[in-house]
Amino acid sequence: MEPKKFNLKNDIIFKAFFARKGNEEFLIDFLNALLGIKILKIEIKEEVNLEKLAVTEKGGRLDIQAKLNDDMIANIELQMQDRGNMQIRTSYYAAKIMAREMRIGVPYEEMEKIILINILGYDMFPELKEDYIHKTAIVLDRHRDYTVMDNIEWWFIELSKFRKIRPDMNEKINQWLAFIDDEDKEMISMAEEKNKTLKKAREEMEYLTGDEEVKRLAELREKWDMEYELSMKYARKQGAEDGLRLGKKERIRARQKRAD
Repeated sequence: MEPKKFNLKNDIIFKAFFARKGNEEFLIDFLNALLGIKILKIEIKEEVNLEKLAVTEKGGRLDIQAKLNDDMIANIELQMQDRGNMQIRTSYYAAKIMAREMRIGVPYEEMEKIILINILGYDMFPELKEDYIHKTAIVLDRHRDYTVMDNIEWWFIELSKFRKIRPDMNEKINQWLAFIDDEDKEMISMAEEKNKTLKKAREEMEYLTGDEEVKRLAELREKWDMEYELSMKYARKQGAEDGLRLGKKERIRARQKRAD
């Protein structure tokens, strides 16, 4: 039996790939393509331990934080399953980053811009069928052309929509999304043919996914995710059954009350 091949949709692999020292050019190329800005300097913040999060904390948040050009902080998170809390989670993370980065004596106007990038394996906005990359803007209710609170920016990328739309593979962000999604072999081949950085990235992926320790952690992470989804499914099933039983008892009581 051929061993399982992991890709960047496993967050252990994602973190190991983009946060690995020497791999900064990959994150820069991806962020340049997505944000449309020229990133001249990047500092990746190593705040988590892969082993700890894969084994001890059982599914704790595993993201990447990087300082861009000394005046922006980017937080990149991968979420393949819809757990119904992405909006509140990403808002909470933004507040935590802002509180941590706000140093005593630094004026508010000098606070670095915070960019939260959420790469999703599900449709967060199913009604927006043609768009798979969403950038938020907080605007005034009656004057939509006035942007406020522009020091925080959220991005949501829906991989499930991306692969259905057959996007323009001349755009660099689409090349990266094809590489991350790793589903459509034709798109992946086109992406790597057009983007020399992705050719190097493929070599790094081959190395990472052949590393026994990284594979072991990725397998543990995948196992936890499967167990979590099964436990949630069981909890929902039990909740529905309990609701039916309670409803039945209430109907019986109501009939008895009417009979009395």
